[in-house]
Amino acid sequence: MSTLTHFDAQGQAHMVDVGSKTNTHRIAVASGRIEMLAATRQLIESGSAKKGDVLGIARVAAIMAAKKTSELIPLCHPLALTRVAVEFEILHAGKADDARADCVMCTVTAETVGPTGVEMEALTAVQVALLTIYDMCKAVDRGMTMTDINLLEKHGGKSGSFVNR
Repeated sequence: MSTLTHFDAQGQAHMVDVGSKTNTHRIAVASGRIEMLAATRQLIESGSAKKGDVLGIARVAAIMAAKKTSELIPLCHPLALTRVAVEFEILHAGKADDARADCVMCTVTAETVGPTGVEMEALTAVQVALLTIYDMCKAVDRGMTMTDINLLEKHGGKSGSFVNR
């Protein structure tokens, strides 16, 4: 098992030294979803939410969050992102008796060329997109639930590729 890289030999937290690592093209894909009532999903789909275009605002929030990740997560390196793509998929309930199954799926792809990966940027972007959806729709559905936030895959760097099964 690998050791935790953000602690030194004395157990003190530190920022990992990536100065000698090779710059490579790095990609991370993360996803998550926010479950909601069918009526909330319909507001989002129709574009008639009181605060405006929910998914448009959430997309911009996700991109901003990816760019600000190092300011939010204490030991993350600031990165020069080359791409942040945000996709949403609106899903309808599978069963008529399952009132919470309606949801919005968010998938973020973050890319850079550098000495460290972009997993945290992709994960942060997903979470902030979902939080933005919550904020914009909470007046009609305070019971929304954000769930299944995870890293789907990452590519690049010395450790190579990871695909979450």
